[in-house]
Amino acid sequence: MPLISAILQTHNDELRLGRALETLHPCDEILIIDHGSVDQTLRIARDYGVRICASPTRITDAAASARHDWLLLLKPSESITESLEATLFEWRLRPLEDVRAIAACSIAVRQESGGGWSDAQPETRLIPKTWTRWQGAMPAPDPQALLLQGDLLQFLMP
Repeated sequence: MPLISAILQTHNDELRLGRALETLHPCDEILIIDHGSVDQTLRIARDYGVRICASPTRITDAAASARHDWLLLLKPSESITESLEATLFEWRLRPLEDVRAIAACSIAVRQESGGGWSDAQPETRLIPKTWTRWQGAMPAPDPQALLLQGDLLQFLMP
């Protein structure tokens, strides 16, 4: 059974973080990489019992500190839908030999806008810990990634 570490990078995200953390039930570990928050972000993270790391200089250092072999990367302004939650629970039931054949997984991301929600755009977000292709703090797109069912919702910043 593949285990998942969720990684969220934060900076003064007290108004967004709780909603994101509430949806991460399929994850076996939640890791917060904080970049100097001065609001209640760290208190909220502690209330949820997540592991907090000081800001590393590179995302690869943060990924290396995760305890599990698969990483789910989210922004504090995002949350997973119930259908994605179910898909992740089902994904975790796959035999390890089947999972090893998967290079990465994409998730449809829908952004909130003033007029509703955008069309879903797939982004590579579930990756093995050994991933080496990054685009800033997120995995670089992998056009051959397995598309998981369900959406990742990205909310407007308050």
